[in-house]
Formats: sequence, structure tokens, C-alpha cells
Amino acid sequence: MINVLFVCLGNICRSPMAESVFREVVRKRGYSGSFKIDSAGTAGYHIGKQPDRRTLEVLETHGLKTTHHGQKIDDELLSEADHIAVMDEANFEDVHNYLHKKLKRPPAPEKLFLIRDFDPEVRGVHEVPDPYYEPIEAFEEVYILLERSSEALLDHLIDLHQLEPDPERDEEE
Repeated sequence: MINVLFVCLGNICRSPMAESVFREVVRKRGYSGSFKIDSAGTAGYHIGKQPDRRTLEVLETHGLKTTHHGQKIDDELLSEADHIAVMDEANFEDVHNYLHKKLKRPPAPEKLFLIRDFDPEVRGVHEVPDPYYEPIEAFEEVYILLERSSEALLDHLIDLHQLEPDPERDEEE
């Protein structure tokens, strides 16, 4: 099972949305049995809390739900993750430093990366903007960025791990 962890600052806006979006992309393409998908924050501000109401609203608009509750990155989450998709440079740096200290070497690029590294519509460093202090429209824009990036990330992981779709694939779409 391939473990993918999505990370942002507080784990109530971007990363739980990324977790839900990627889970749905994986499900629709028939790879649910190949992945464990989770999310966490670099800060512990919202441990145990549900995602932001606007995150939940945007997910519901797109037919998605989540049962996720906020959690902070820790040794177990990071060591179990095969791939860590981070939303922005500041959180990338925090996770990179944490892993570098633990591993005694920098993490490999296939282990730690920005989610928008897989966005087919951008080149160079691009972040998923934090919508926390913004209106609902910013959350919708984040959804669009994450959906586009998730499709390309899944393509990459299928190739990297030479995955085949689940034999008893859920065809409901």
C-alpha cells in the first residue's frame, strides 16, 4: 500500500481538501486498494477539529465528504508516508527540516514535494494559496488547483510504482 500524506499549516483548509480530492481521483480511476491517504498540519492549532466550514462546503458542492479531524505531523505520520505532498514553501521547509534531522540526510524528491509540482498548467515553484482569511471563492480556486494536481500526481505514482487498477474496481462514477 502506498501511503500519501498531504500537509499544510493547520490541517483544516488545504490539506484535508487535498486528501479528499486525491482520494476521489484515486477511487474514480480504480486504485483505492493501492493507497492510504491522510493529511496533517505543521502546526497544532486545530488538532481534533473538523475542517473549516468553507472546505466542507466546497467539498460537498463537488459531491465529496470527509471525516478527517485535524492532526499535527509527527514521527509516525512522516515515517509511514511514502510521499508527502506539501501545499506551500513555508510548510515544505518545515517538513524538509524535520525529515532531514530525523533521517540525517535530506529527503528524496519523490518523498517530499509541493503538490503543485504536478500541476500541468504551471512551471516553476507554485504554491496552493492559503484561503483561510479569504471568502468561499478562494476555497473553490484551491479545489480546482488540487483536482488538477491530483490527477497528474496519480499518473506519476501509477508510473513510479507500476500500479494496476484494483481487480474489483468500484465502477460507480
